[in-house]
Amino acid sequence: RLGAPAGFFSGLSSDLFGGQFRDALGASKVSSTYAHTSPRPTTLAFVRLTNGQATYTFYDENTAGRMLTIEDLPKLGAEIEAMLFGAISLISEPAGSAYEEFMRREHEARVMMLDPNIRPNFIPDKAKHLRRIREMMAMADIVKLSDEDLKWFDEAGSHEDVVRNWLDRGPKLIVVTHGSEGAVGYSKAHRVTVMPQKVKVVDTVGAGDTFNAGILASLHEQGLLTK
Repeated sequence: RLGAPAGFFSGLSSDLFGGQFRDALGASKVSSTYAHTSPRPTTLAFVRLTNGQATYTFYDENTAGRMLTIEDLPKLGAEIEAMLFGAISLISEPAGSAYEEFMRREHEARVMMLDPNIRPNFIPDKAKHLRRIREMMAMADIVKLSDEDLKWFDEAGSHEDVVRNWLDRGPKLIVVTHGSEGAVGYSKAHRVTVMPQKVKVVDTVGAGDTFNAGILASLHEQGLLTK
């Protein structure tokens, strides 16, 4: 919707809901060429909004998305400049391992962006998930986290101390969002703070994804999505 070419990869079901997802992607000019289709059911997500803030419930057993495997990973064409990984898709197996392998396979050739989007209530094994996120962070060029995500890592020091330490492990750009207090972008040489416009919060679903899309679309527009 921002004008940048975009595609979607995950497991899509051949059921009614899967067809609706493909139609919705197409309506937003998002390619589903690389998506893996299977007869497994679609994940169901339910959202409750309280004063604009969302809480989630997922029904994800044996679904097309969750049961994605390494064997289902596509061979990407040269047109793919960057890849974005994140959210609860990195928690469940076997999909989590498939996405981790996908990043490992592609990170030397394309820009990688990671949004851990930590949801503590959905993480049954913190140590296992922490290992995965740390390994993927080391392969990523861009990392976006919220201040709440940072707390989950439970590392000593201020937010900036933690981020500066992470910049020595691989990422070139780390962006931390602070809700109404804006966002801060860090590189080894720079620190930039951007304050948000004042708006009435109606619905936060997809807010982080929209933020990520803005970063990638802007970098693409400026010709900066390069290694």
